[in-house]
Amino acid sequence: MGKFIVIVLDSFGVGAMDDVPKVRAQDIGSNTALHIIKNKPDLKIPHLLKLGLMNTIGEEWKDFTFSKGANWGTSNLSHQGADSFLGHQEIMGTIPPIPLNEPFNASIDRVKAHLIEQGYSVREVGEKNEPKILVVNDCVTVGDNLETDLGQVYNVSGCLDIISFEDLTKIGKAVRDVVKVSRVITFGGENVSLDDLLNARKVKDGGFAGVDAPESGVYDEGYQVVHLGYGIDPNVQIPTILDKENIDVSLIGKVADIVQTKSDRLFPGVDSQYLFDQLMKQVDEISHGFICLNIQETDLAGHGEDVERYADRLEVSDKNIGQLLSKLSKDDILIVMADHGNDPTIGHSQHTRERVPLLIYSKGMQDKQIGNRETMSDVAATVSDYFKVAKPANGESFLSKLK
Repeated sequence: MGKFIVIVLDSFGVGAMDDVPKVRAQDIGSNTALHIIKNKPDLKIPHLLKLGLMNTIGEEWKDFTFSKGANWGTSNLSHQGADSFLGHQEIMGTIPPIPLNEPFNASIDRVKAHLIEQGYSVREVGEKNEPKILVVNDCVTVGDNLETDLGQVYNVSGCLDIISFEDLTKIGKAVRDVVKVSRVITFGGENVSLDDLLNARKVKDGGFAGVDAPESGVYDEGYQVVHLGYGIDPNVQIPTILDKENIDVSLIGKVADIVQTKSDRLFPGVDSQYLFDQLMKQVDEISHGFICLNIQETDLAGHGEDVERYADRLEVSDKNIGQLLSKLSKDDILIVMADHGNDPTIGHSQHTRERVPLLIYSKGMQDKQIGNRETMSDVAATVSDYFKVAKPANGESFLSKLK
């Protein structure tokens, strides 16, 4: 009996992948962890260093030195690009196929026809010479996501005073069935009317039409969301595999929004200390189960190109990781990792395609190296090996290397 805990320090990469010159030239030279250390020499992260952070970076710098006896490895990204949603699907054991990138109006006729076939009332909204959005059952809109890179994501936005989140999700899944973009984000809020959604309708770059979600007020009260990814089958991901075996699963932070499970141990949120507090409670409550925490504020600091903020969030994380280590038994395994990079010093505000650290702790374990893994799905495969359950769709276990 024991716990397998994964902490994802979102965007905390340890050096550009070898394919970066060919596929993402803007990321050449990126190394999120090392550059934060060099730009913040008074950074205090003793527990991350003891776990082997500099070992994963592959070089020492001043007082930031290799850790003797650490258990560690690194991993490449096997998904296209450097994306938090795709990265977490990879960590959970699947490699999604490459999605299309296109405006919603390239799919609007197909989506409209499919929804009508499913029995929904559907109409188009928009001026004569501009791209349209759809209104479904007079309480849901479907259109482009205007907050992320255009063409990657469609939004299905609903008024939860009129439609239940369960029924809204059915509409989202119907849209997901006939489009090939990376994500269909299905979400709704309370005290939001169709007029609120339509009054926030906007057109960007001539070809993209959608509802400005923050402006609509849909986030303000009773917000619920599910992210539906292209080519994602939760049945072959480790949370669902564990669900079927009645093994506890707890997802904390952003991972609770973007990874599917039937567990009710879901704790979405952003504030790092709040999320670590939830983690500590779950560690106390669960004797045998899988816990995954995503710390998103590091990624937000990367997007803001803010070294000081990034360093502060690392120090908060390090302090809490130290407290967590003292609570773990010899049967428990902890992995601290990332999902990509987001180097705040590289000269742009987007994710960077970097290898990620795999810092491994189990009481009494010393000096175990697992090498550079080809996919982060090896983490999910190791979780399945630990719990002796069916393997996920992708990945190879490294549990034997830790014995």
